[in-house]
Amino acid sequence: MPPHPPSGASAPRINPSVLAADFVNMQAELARIASADFVHVDVMDNHFVPNLTFGPQMVERIQATSPVPLDVHLMIDDPDRWAPGYAELGAASVTFHLEAAADPLALARRLREIGARAGVAVKPDTDVAVLFDHLHEFDQILVMTVEPGFGGQGFMPETMPKLRRLADETRRRGADVWLQVDGGIAAGTIAQAAEAGADTFVAGSAVFGADDIDAAISGLRTAAAAHRH
Repeated sequence: MPPHPPSGASAPRINPSVLAADFVNMQAELARIASADFVHVDVMDNHFVPNLTFGPQMVERIQATSPVPLDVHLMIDDPDRWAPGYAELGAASVTFHLEAAADPLALARRLREIGARAGVAVKPDTDVAVLFDHLHEFDQILVMTVEPGFGGQGFMPETMPKLRRLADETRRRGADVWLQVDGGIAAGTIAQAAEAGADTFVAGSAVFGADDIDAAISGLRTAAAAHRH
């Protein structure tokens, strides 16, 4: 498996989303987040979600220049076909949507075989209970705290009970799975997600929009740590 991120498995992980970065100066933007744990790369196909972002070529370039491992989030149709290719590019973590996968367990196993952490994401309205009997098949579960497809949306606190149920179940079963949140995560919302059980946090403008990015990352990590159970 890929190495653990620099902050260690027990510390909150902060994964800045390049959706909020300056695409024209991507290499410089990536250099600014060297103190983060991963870089979160949203791949959208204009089918599963109504937006279009990066494809394999851009992800490969980010992989080649990023100072931190890649956390790729696939918001695409037919991930059973396309997700393994992102793992083969060297991404440390590849997350696909439960709603889009034909055989999520087989896909997760394939991603692990290639050497990536296998992640599965759920939209705000998707029930996480369907994952409870299969927690050991995944390395990360992403609970979307906005509707997938666009950056800059407001955090949805109504997703927190679902996250809390998932966190309770992972503890009950002793599952070694990271719980990630993505959408509207900033200084004012990260505490809610940490209290509900998240340990891995995707932040976009809260990081890339800050004057001091290192301080923003450190501040988010500290705030999350203070509210984790």
